[in-house]
Amino acid sequence: MLSQVERGETSPTLAVAQKIAAGLGLSLSQLLRLDESSHVAFVGRDDRRVDQSDGHRVEELTRPLPGERASVSEHTLRPKARTGGPGDRPIHAPGSRETVVALNGRLAVVIDEERHPLSPGDAITFDADLPHHFENPGRGDARFLAVVTAGLRST
Repeated sequence: MLSQVERGETSPTLAVAQKIAAGLGLSLSQLLRLDESSHVAFVGRDDRRVDQSDGHRVEELTRPLPGERASVSEHTLRPKARTGGPGDRPIHAPGSRETVVALNGRLAVVIDEERHPLSPGDAITFDADLPHHFENPGRGDARFLAVVTAGLRST
């Protein structure tokens, strides 16, 4: 049924739409986007939510919206800084994926204890529910974008 709906071959009944929403871990209003007041969510440079600690600055480029399944953030790591600490648990829900794009500087992404060096322009995608952190082994700031997409199901 879901495949037929996606292809536009059929329209689901309310009961079927409710089942699809439940299967995706969404409310019916989120699935149908009834809880959106606007179809555009603009975030100006001065409106970004910013968090900073221990040489790591995070700027949220997207607003959390009902039913939103992805977020985009820009990160700056000071020289020799790293995110998280040893033994930190993943902060992303099971089934989440993360794509990181190195913008400038030197960046290492450590995923499940495996180190992946990135140069400007490089990108890496991985299961975000694995233990991971970011390191800047360089002498200048490292900047990167992170796009996190939620899994279809929450456990």
